[in-house]
Amino acid sequence: QVRLVESGGGSVQAGGSLTLSCASSGFAVSTSCIAWFRHAAGKERVAVARLLASVGFTWYSDSVKGRVAISRDNAKNTAYLRIDSLKPEDTAMYFCAVRLSGTCALAAASYGYWGQGTQVTVSS
Repeated sequence: QVRLVESGGGSVQAGGSLTLSCASSGFAVSTSCIAWFRHAAGKERVAVARLLASVGFTWYSDSVKGRVAISRDNAKNTAYLRIDSLKPEDTAMYFCAVRLSGTCALAAASYGYWGQGTQVTVSS
C-alpha cells in the first residue's frame, strides 16, 4: 500500500529556511518520480520540484529556483524539500506526490498518490 506522510512545515519569518520531509512506504523513492506541490489559498495547486533519481532528473519551478533543493534518502525511503530564503509568497500547504510509472510529469493530475500536506506560513 502506497503511503506518503509529510512533516516539517511551520511558521517562520521571511528569510528563514525549512526542510520538509515525505516519509514513504509501498514504493521506492529511488526509482519513482517524486514531486512537491504547493497550494496557496485562492490559487491552483502547482508543482515546485520534481525528482526522478534513477535517471538523474530534477526540476524546479521558476518561483523557487535557486532557493530549493529536492533530495531523497534511499535508506529511509524519504524525500525532502529544503526551502531557503523563504518569502511570504511561499505560504501554502505543501504536498508530496508520487507517480509510479511513466515520465516525471508536471501536472498534478498525473500523480496517483498524495500525502496529507504540511502547512508553511511565512511572515514578513
